[in-house]
Amino acid sequence: MKPFDRTSLSRLYPFAALALSATLTACLPAGEGEEGADLPGVVMASSIPVAHTPPGGYGKTFPPPVLATCTEPLSPGAPDLRGIWKVVRAERGGKTAPAGDPIYGYVERIEQCGNRIVDMGGGTVSDGRADGTYKNAIHDVSAFGYTKPIHVIVTYEKGVFVLRPVLWPKVPFTVPGLKVTRALDAEGHMVWTRPDRGGLHVTLERIGGPNDPYTRQ
Repeated sequence: MKPFDRTSLSRLYPFAALALSATLTACLPAGEGEEGADLPGVVMASSIPVAHTPPGGYGKTFPPPVLATCTEPLSPGAPDLRGIWKVVRAERGGKTAPAGDPIYGYVERIEQCGNRIVDMGGGTVSDGRADGTYKNAIHDVSAFGYTKPIHVIVTYEKGVFVLRPVLWPKVPFTVPGLKVTRALDAEGHMVWTRPDRGGLHVTLERIGGPNDPYTRQ
């Protein structure tokens, strides 16, 4: 290939990236949690600053609740996942996780108000809006080391809390099928699935409310 041809192709890369972004983002289902207008006498989720993971993670004790003063009703289509959740069953790759698997010590706390959801677990604080936008996505750090930035788009889809990681923030797009989900089952347990960590499928029981304190043993 002539040098001129290589240069011409390199000029097309940004346009190709934009086209890819538009194509993949178009595959993202529309979020059911549209942000509502301000309501008289109601503390809206938008009036409360976004929370982030403290340096090094929050340790064994959950930080104070973020949305405790919020009185905005949950947005239409939002599953009510508010509370403290502890793992009771776990599978990796379709097989029951062995008794010594650290997943059995996992506990998370979920707060919700309007279309906003704050999920604390594994030392991190994930705070975003379930509107399917990059602007209101979770912009925080990974639970593995608490330093690597992550960007995750949030939606509510038919009663399911869905997280889709953004692979390239400069041209934010998600990949269809690459998602983490949380939803309630018929018994009121929360079922959490994620494609990594060996194909994780976890069932958690609610052991407390969204404003309750908790310290891991």
